[in-house]
Amino acid sequence: MNGDPRNIVMPFNQSLALQPGLPYPLGATWTDKGINFALTAPHARMIELCLFDASGETELQRLTLPACEDGVWHGLLVHTIYDCAMLIYGYRVHGAYAPAQGHRFNPAKVLLDPYAREIVGHYRGQDAFRDNDPTDTAAIALKAKVCASSTMPYDWGDDAPPLVARDKTILYELHVQGFTRLHPALPEALQGTYAGLAQPAVLDHLTSLGITTVNLLPVHHRADEARLQNAGRANYWGYSSIGFFAPEPRYWSGRAGTTAVSEFRDMVRALHGRGIEVVLDVVYNHTGETDASGPMLSFRGIDNALYYHLQPGNLDQYENWTGCGNALNYHEPRVLQLVMDSLRYWVQDMHVDGFRFDLAPVLARDPQGFSRQAAFFAALVQDPVLAAVKLIAEPWDIGPGGYQLGNFPGRWQEWNDRYRDTIRAFWLHRSVTLGDFAHCLAGSSDIFRRAGRLPTASVNFITAHDGFTLADLVSYHDRHNDDNGEDNRDGHGENFSINCGVEGPTNDADIMALRGKLKRAMLATLFLSQGTPMLLAGDELGNSQAGNNNAYCQDNTIGWLQWSEQDAAHHAFVARIISLRTNHPALRHAYWHTGELSTITDEGVVLTWLAASGHSMHAHEWQARECLGVHLKAGPQDQTCLLLFNAGTAAHDFALPGGAWQVVLDSSYANGQTPVQGIAESVSVPAHSVIVAVAGTSP
Repeated sequence: MNGDPRNIVMPFNQSLALQPGLPYPLGATWTDKGINFALTAPHARMIELCLFDASGETELQRLTLPACEDGVWHGLLVHTIYDCAMLIYGYRVHGAYAPAQGHRFNPAKVLLDPYAREIVGHYRGQDAFRDNDPTDTAAIALKAKVCASSTMPYDWGDDAPPLVARDKTILYELHVQGFTRLHPALPEALQGTYAGLAQPAVLDHLTSLGITTVNLLPVHHRADEARLQNAGRANYWGYSSIGFFAPEPRYWSGRAGTTAVSEFRDMVRALHGRGIEVVLDVVYNHTGETDASGPMLSFRGIDNALYYHLQPGNLDQYENWTGCGNALNYHEPRVLQLVMDSLRYWVQDMHVDGFRFDLAPVLARDPQGFSRQAAFFAALVQDPVLAAVKLIAEPWDIGPGGYQLGNFPGRWQEWNDRYRDTIRAFWLHRSVTLGDFAHCLAGSSDIFRRAGRLPTASVNFITAHDGFTLADLVSYHDRHNDDNGEDNRDGHGENFSINCGVEGPTNDADIMALRGKLKRAMLATLFLSQGTPMLLAGDELGNSQAGNNNAYCQDNTIGWLQWSEQDAAHHAFVARIISLRTNHPALRHAYWHTGELSTITDEGVVLTWLAASGHSMHAHEWQARECLGVHLKAGPQDQTCLLLFNAGTAAHDFALPGGAWQVVLDSSYANGQTPVQGIAESVSVPAHSVIVAVAGTSP
């Protein structure tokens, strides 16, 4: 063997042979004749199908896949020779162990089918999974399960996609487990589960806010990094996918008569029943196999040189444009096929309504770098199954040229971190100009107004899972990530945060009042801006993570929502500002205002930028940093709106356009309501506050 680490064990029984079967579809497919197995591994020399007992720990049989066509190995397991009612299986893939040539085959490792719909077992970080280790992993490997019941159609009833228009979309980012893990209205057995998210009390909360679209953090089956497991932690956020077709079973309640798949479907149907879309955060840029020292669980052992970007001239190392050790190679058609098949599965079989792509530039990298003409974009745009779903990009990775905000094509929407930073800087530090602030309010045209894209392409957010919560943003100057075990070096270092005088919790009434005003001002700005707003789950409750701005490994009370500490007035404020946006089309204007910071009509709305004195903004006034008015003259179907922003430390009088005005929101009040009645000539806008008024009487 010349030092080859493989521990090859010959098949148990060659008398049970597979028939050739078919090379498509890939994965394990139930047919009338039996189960067809098809696995892409063009560099392999031989592949064995390994069958296991019901525990998934004892290997019962190895059967050689008898045929290979265009790099796809395949075979048919006939029902008459094996009980296929519930089958657990994995693969042993034979070939060269030659890392310097990009190949890491080791048949001592049982490998997970990339197309597995249900996965048995959990990766526990064992050293035995290293690709140069001779230990046989049959008893501990991840395996796929095929059940006869899985071929039965799910009763979707009258379920249909809500198809929420972009200008009406209110995104709400949540973690399936963390969102309900401490929910007091749920039975303990349902807390932290797909079933918990489908409960009426939870759905009532979402509808009371006016949420149209939930964005779920990753729910694909994951393999937590060994270093985290060895430290007693987990990849709580789930950005370590290993199964692109299988829902994570840790979020399944385990109730009799259900599976993770059926419970996920029940959740989607319940959300759709309330008119709420389901968008999945998907991690197709890398896998949980990490770097060269990581585990051999699936792709690495099936065909390392096919699935991953390897460093040119150094093929034993992986390109690490993701910061997670590896990057999937979408320049390979078979890798692209895998991901497209996965996307279609979640839309057709699981009824999801869209996807948010983690580190999305990786998916569009060819040998020359990121490209708007990449094969991945071309595949998406022509696919009829995916034609109507929402596509949202995290438009950056850590590779060369990885920051691609504004450069995604067509119907894509993108997380706008420049919006986040500008709004934080304006309200918390008054360190950006009114011109910068106005660009964000008007949809970031300097970034997105190209190639026919609209303001809704900008996903505006103040906070997200990755960073401070809103409460922590105004309570901590510094990150406090010591519990992550990385000496507080992880997480964003530049947060534009402020502690208002005390680092962390306080009973000082003045500080607490200031923090509340700043939170409400930023939220009001978010929902009054053109673009697509996204709210982080818990920000309507006043949820805190104790200053941890990178709680990716905190599967505990740091990462879970603290429902018992919710602020009812703050919840009412969030619901009120969302309601205003929903009910006034002028506040969710879906088209560009003509010209740069102009007053010209576009699609029936006239926008005028006002100085506090009441006149239209002059050029030199855009360099100021505190007070700005926005006059939105609406068409006949809506009331004209007036938005007044004061980021200063003292109240400021605003002169108003002619006519009668009714104040409908004042963010200086905890719930946004105000005793102010009709106003005509001027209004005093409190410090750190936003006022919204409408022409005429209150709606």
